[in-house]
Amino acid sequence: MSTFRLFTCLMLSLLLTACASMGEGTVAQKQADILSMQNQVLQQLYQSKPDTRAQINSAAGYAVFSNANLNLLVVSAGTGYGVVTNNISGKVTYMNMAEGGVGLGIGAKDYRIVMVFHNVEAINHFIDNGWTFGGNADATAKASKRGMSVEGEGYFGDVTVYTFTESGLALQATIKGVKFWKDSELN
Repeated sequence: MSTFRLFTCLMLSLLLTACASMGEGTVAQKQADILSMQNQVLQQLYQSKPDTRAQINSAAGYAVFSNANLNLLVVSAGTGYGVVTNNISGKVTYMNMAEGGVGLGIGAKDYRIVMVFHNVEAINHFIDNGWTFGGNADATAKASKRGMSVEGEGYFGDVTVYTFTESGLALQATIKGVKFWKDSELN
């Protein structure tokens, strides 16, 4: 195995291990941490796009995810966690996510995803199936509140998706698949 392949496998393994779980703590502590992340992310979204507050409040539900992604030349991988809130029933569903892709790029980033579900069927389909597939192109150079990144907003049928970068340094163009699934420990 070449040194590059070994390095790539090692870096991807470290990323997936570090981000695959919420770490230590009780179920209640982990749930509280995820809900705190959700509130922080929503406040950031409302600050940058004030009209999203009304959109989320009137929607059938929404999801908020925190994700870390690593791209090494032709391979991209990432993991994260989040929560889906059903505005109609009040039920929350804790979920995990993982992504993998191919394309050109290099770097690492910590980013957030907010999904707004415009009907109950879209929420249920997402919780029960959770797959997405698509392309991604971005440029990120951000640390804390300094730097800049290209942010995204997309519309996919009955779901509106907002993404924004917390921190990272990345330049990438990839085709990737993302799997979301229920967290068996936290639900």
